Amino acid sequence: MSIINITSENFETEVINSVKPVLIDFWAPWCGPCRTIGPIIDELAAEQDAVKVGKVNVDDNPELAVRFGVMSIPLIVLVKSGQVVAQAEGVRPKEYLLEMMAK
Repeated sequence: MSIINITSENFETEVINSVKPVLIDFWAPWCGPCRTIGPIIDELAAEQDAVKVGKVNVDDNPELAVRFGVMSIPLIVLVKSGQVVAQAEGVRPKEYLLEMMAK
């Protein structure tokens, strides 16, 4: 599955109404750690069919950053049935994110 660009306009459809859990990467193009974790997020999107993977550019979607209380990036959030069930700040190894997705 490919990564979904999540915006304020498609958030309700792609995240809240998703039948699959959604792993969201809150990031910004100027963020070094975001660029570090980016390839891991890409791998997860390519390998995982049971979980939808999306990215939110916090510069382009500040209202979503506020809604999720993003204080630092990257912030990885797992949403199931419209509710946040897990989150992790900073760069995390792929294994950690896989465990998070299994919750």
